[in-house]
Amino acid sequence: QVQLVELGGGLVQSGGSLRLSCVASGGTFTSYTGGWFRQAPGKEREFVAAITRSSWSGSATVYEDSVKGRFTISRDNAKNTIYLQMNDLKPEDTAVYYCAASSVTGRIRDSYDYWGQGTQVTVSS
Repeated sequence: QVQLVELGGGLVQSGGSLRLSCVASGGTFTSYTGGWFRQAPGKEREFVAAITRSSWSGSATVYEDSVKGRFTISRDNAKNTIYLQMNDLKPEDTAVYYCAASSVTGRIRDSYDYWGQGTQVTVSS
C-alpha cells in the first residue's frame, strides 16, 4: 500500500511561483506513473500533469492545456518524490492539489490507484 503526502501549498500573489512535493512511502514510486490533479470549490477534480515511470530513455510528461509552459512535473527516484513546479500562477489556479500514483499511464482520474490528502494552493489577484 503506497501512502502519498503532498507538501508545499500556500498563498501566493498572481504571477508568483510555488513548488509542490509528493513523497511516497510504503512502496516505490518509481514503479508508478505520478500525477497531479486539482479541485476547485464546486468543480470536478481535474487532471493537471503526469510523469511516467522511469525507463532507459527517461520519463515522459503530459500536461493539461491551461498549465502548459507554466507548470513542470518532475521526479526524483532517489527521494521517492515527484514535484510540481508552478510558475506564473493565476487566480484560476486556486484549488486543492492532489498527488496520485497509477500503475498505468494517462490523465484519467479513475486510473489512479493511490491518492494523497491534498494541499491548498491559493492565488490572490
